[in-house]
Amino acid sequence: MSRYEEFDAYEKLIKERLSKKRFNHSMNVAEACFDLAERYGADKKRCYLAGLLHDVMKEDSKEKQREMTIASELAPDPAECETPALWHAVAGAVFVRDELNISDEEIIRAIRFHTIGCAEMSLLEKIVYLGDMISEDRDYKDVDKFRDFCYDDIDKAMSIALIYNVQSVCKKCGLIPRYSFEAYNYYMKFNKEKESL
Repeated sequence: MSRYEEFDAYEKLIKERLSKKRFNHSMNVAEACFDLAERYGADKKRCYLAGLLHDVMKEDSKEKQREMTIASELAPDPAECETPALWHAVAGAVFVRDELNISDEEIIRAIRFHTIGCAEMSLLEKIVYLGDMISEDRDYKDVDKFRDFCYDDIDKAMSIALIYNVQSVCKKCGLIPRYSFEAYNYYMKFNKEKESL
């Protein structure tokens, strides 16, 4: 069951919409977001909810995801529109807003940018972006080391995460949305300036 009784209906919804593996991932991300929120003094309930719902559209048909992405007014970058793996984030933000009537702009943005990042993310948005990468089910190389970074310095962790994700896309010869470039440049500059203080 969900940490919060009021979110039980959302948990039931994603259990019905997602495979067992993707449902477990969503629950793990919600827990990672809760823990990061606790570490950084963010709103634990809102972070948990955004983590819980971040992949709500992940296993819908690609046609529906694409249609919702293109039709949204969430300014998808051309590279996003050309990359099926990214559609669920924009579509998920639309679904949460329009179908679940969640009007919390930060939660909507956190879901919308959880795959690609963007510059000047709020604390909640950074927590969802990183929570997705360090959830308990993740087992990529050096994930434990990266988890430590996430709990040590969230902005430095953003830089490391963006380097990892941009490199990963480049290795697959994929397209990189401008939002990711802007995020990379922003956090590199932000962390250099922080270190020079």
